[in-house]
This record gives sequence, C-alpha cells and structure tokens, in this order.
Amino acid sequence: MQQTAITLAQETPDDWWEVEALYDLCFAPGRSALSSYRLREGVAPLADLCITARDNDGILAGAVRNWPVRIGDAAAVLLGPIAVHPTRQGEGAAALMMQDCIRLAREAGWARMMLVGDAPYYKRFGFVPLVDVHMPPPTNPERVLGLALQQGSWDKVKGDVRPARD
Repeated sequence: MQQTAITLAQETPDDWWEVEALYDLCFAPGRSALSSYRLREGVAPLADLCITARDNDGILAGAVRNWPVRIGDAAAVLLGPIAVHPTRQGEGAAALMMQDCIRLAREAGWARMMLVGDAPYYKRFGFVPLVDVHMPPPTNPERVLGLALQQGSWDKVKGDVRPARD
C-alpha cells in the first residue's frame, strides 16, 4: 500500500466552502450551535493560523481554524475547529495540523492557546485542563484545555472566555 503524503498550507479564501463542507461532514450542520461558536461570531479567524491539509491529488484531508479570544486582560488563541475527513482519519493529519498551529502561534508571538477537547488526546501536544478558565455554557469544564506557548503564560489567568472583538 502506498503512503499518501499530506501537505499543509495556509487556508485561502478559495478554500472556504470546501473547509465549511468538511466541518459540516465531521461535526454536522448544527455545529454552529456549540458554545465555542459564540466566541467566533463577528470575529475574524487568525488567517495565518488557519491550515489546510491536502493529499498528493490536492484533495482536502483536513482543516483547522483558530480564533482570538480574551480571558480577563489576557489574549489567547482558541484552536478549532479541527477536522479530518472520515476516510483520512488515523493517518496523522490532525497531529500535523496541531503541531503546525502550535509552531505558527509561537512564531507569531502568542503566549497561550486553548481548546475544548478530550484531555487524553490533547495532552500529547502539551495541553492541560484549565481549572479557572470558563467557556460559555454548556461546555463541560473538564474539556477546557490550555497550552502555554510561553513559560508561565497561563499563571494567574482566570475568568470567562469572551470574543476578542476589535
């Protein structure tokens, strides 16, 4: 069996509908009702941190978008949604996109990153539960995870996560 290479690239405006279709496939059209989407409404994604993963034939295998949020006076990157096409799951595309997002966020000078997800999966990337950081309900508090992109950047950060509007 031939291994298919995955190529990562910054999402472009031409990718938008294809990425949206992938999100609908992976998360269902009702995904926009999730509490994390309230933090994205009216806020532009961080374009330099929105990544697509394509195979050798240029077919979209996965995508991830990232958004700015605020917790008190602290700025953070809200990672997600991240999705991999069901036919491509288990091939490592999600891990490649995660590692690239973390690298790009560090290079861009971001201090902290957060997401809502399964701690056992995301701990391998360095994410830990954020006890004093609260997503809008009905988010399960145990799924609110953070990664310090700069040492100690989550120290003393607590409160409600809110949109980072201009």
